[in-house]
Amino acid sequence: MDILIKPVITEKMTGISEKLHQYGFMVDIKANKIQIKKAIEEMYQVNVTAVNTIRYAGKNKSRYTKKGFVSGSKSAFKKAIVKLGEGQTIDFYSNI
Repeated sequence: MDILIKPVITEKMTGISEKLHQYGFMVDIKANKIQIKKAIEEMYQVNVTAVNTIRYAGKNKSRYTKKGFVSGSKSAFKKAIVKLGEGQTIDFYSNI
């Protein structure tokens, strides 16, 4: 099971990571906190002190276009906020 899907890189998460050493990740909906902690420690070689998870429900979206009424839905996802130990950071831009 691939636990980590992608890091959350937004203006808000960047500010939080600089001040509080917390980083956000999109994770598999079935993953628990222990699995998320192990996956991040293995991938980035850091010490994780806390993991908070948030589940977002899918939402129905619809709009009216020239071709008529179009409806669809956004899928549900899970986000993990990970706190690292003192003096540790994750550099998402090192591969660029």
